Order: sequence, then C-alpha cells, then structure tokens
Amino acid sequence: MTPIAPPPPVTHINLRLLQTFMLVAETSSFREAAERTRRSQSAVSIQIKQLEEQLGLKLLYRTTRTVRLTDEGAELYKGTRRAMDEVQLGLRRIRESTDIRRGNVSLACSPSAAASLLPRVLAVFETDYPDVQVHLRELHSHDLFQAVRAGEVDFGIGPRVAGVGEDIAFEVMFSDPFIALVHRSLAPGNRNHITLAELGAMPVLMQDTSSVTRGQLEEALRRAGVRLNGKYDCMQAQTLVAMAEAGLGAAVVPRSILRSLHAPSTRALRIDGAKLVRDISLVTSRGKPLSPTAQRLAQRVREFSEP
Repeated sequence: MTPIAPPPPVTHINLRLLQTFMLVAETSSFREAAERTRRSQSAVSIQIKQLEEQLGLKLLYRTTRTVRLTDEGAELYKGTRRAMDEVQLGLRRIRESTDIRRGNVSLACSPSAAASLLPRVLAVFETDYPDVQVHLRELHSHDLFQAVRAGEVDFGIGPRVAGVGEDIAFEVMFSDPFIALVHRSLAPGNRNHITLAELGAMPVLMQDTSSVTRGQLEEALRRAGVRLNGKYDCMQAQTLVAMAEAGLGAAVVPRSILRSLHAPSTRALRIDGAKLVRDISLVTSRGKPLSPTAQRLAQRVREFSEP
C-alpha cells in the first residue's frame, strides 16, 4: 500500500492562492472573485488548481451554475478564516499601539478639576507614554461643552449639567460635594458642619455667576429661603481658598479642591440643610468614538477619579 504523502508545510503554500480560494469560497463564484482581484476567470481557475495541487486535495466542486466547497475545502476555509482574522487583529493592535505611543490627545478641563485631578493623571500618563503630545485647555463648563461639541478637544472633564443637549454625553466618575471653607476666627471650636442660616450671617465668597457652583448654590438658598451676604465673586476656586485663608469670608468650594490646596488657617465645614454636590464626568460627543490614545488617557482619568 502506497503511503499517503504528508501535506506540504504551511510556509510552502502560496498565500496569494489562499486569498483567491477564500474569495471564491465566500462568493461561490469564480466570476465575482475574478472581478474583485481584477483578474480573468481563467487566471482564478488556474490559481485554485495550483492550490489543490500543492495540497493534494480537491477543494471545490464546480458546475456551469454552482461552486461549492468539498469537505476538505470547508475545513481549509474555516482554518484560513480564523488565521486571517488573527493576523488582522494583530495588525490592528500594532497600529493602535503605534498610534498610542506617538499620538496626540487634547482635552478640556474645568479649572477646579484640573487643579485637583490632572496633575496626578498627567504625571502617570507621561511616564507611560512619553512620546504622546497632550494638549490641555482649562475652560468653564459652557466653553468646555462647546469645545467637545465642535471637536476642538477629544474629551472634557467637568461637572454634569442638565439641558446641554443630547449631543453631549456624560460619564459620571465621582460626586464632589461643596463645603464651606471658613477661617478659624469665624468658626471657633471643633465643629465640622455649618447650616445655611449660619452661612448667611457671614460674608460669603463665591464663584462668579457663570459657574455651575454658583447656580447650584443659589438654587439651594432659594429653596431654603436664605439670602447670603455675598462679598466677592471670583472665577477661580483657588482664589476663593486664598481669600478664605486671609479671613475675608466663608468660601463655598468643591471639596476636591482641598486635595491640591492646603488651608491650615481654615476649617472645611459640611453645609447642612442643602444637597450641594456636583458630578464630575468625562464629557464626550455622543456617538463619536475616542481615538486609542484618547481612550488610554480617559482610562487614566477614571483610575484617579476618587476625590
């Protein structure tokens, strides 16, 4: 009995012949495979014959009307399809890795979130991806949403705000309550909280009327029937902290800001009688996927997002 010759090594098989075979198998047509490869039908037939001779197997049954796979052809197609998918996956991962390590990413961030969160995020990201160029813009909420909407930045980091439009998506990362930062001379003792009424009796330092903080505070006061003695309006929470340290009044600021700003002469007091909190979120354009580089930076933001 004549022994069956082993199949030729994969490295000896012409990959172009395999690609042509896959086209014929997927289209069930020599004519369509020829059109896709810009060859004649006779050239496609010759390639299939060459592959069958290399493998020593019949791969296709062909009549004047139909083309179908033999059992061996079906097995070859399944195995080749899996291999090609793995190759494509590997190539995509290589391209993504290259894009990540040599790419660019731009983000917008609200000033208070930038001060409390971004230094730690960017320090780690720069270590992991030293060749990536990160472009940062500090913007208040309205301008941040506009930058995301216009595609001027990949994503934003800022408070969730209702009514900005369905084209903006928010992924809440953490809740950041507001606190009253009060000079120890104005809040003697060891108290860790203050009521809205007590706050209303003090000179109050607040962010300007364009900020989310100001709008939420005014709404809470309206509901409680309390009027504050507003003294100074500032754009930056850091300015409010400095003024509170100087004893100029009670500053209403997000608690997370205290991570980056130390105020030993003040007390951070919980505000009783009002639910004053903002949800810090990743802000993206709905339906628009992030680039691989932006995805990696966004993931670092999530990892460091505890206030």
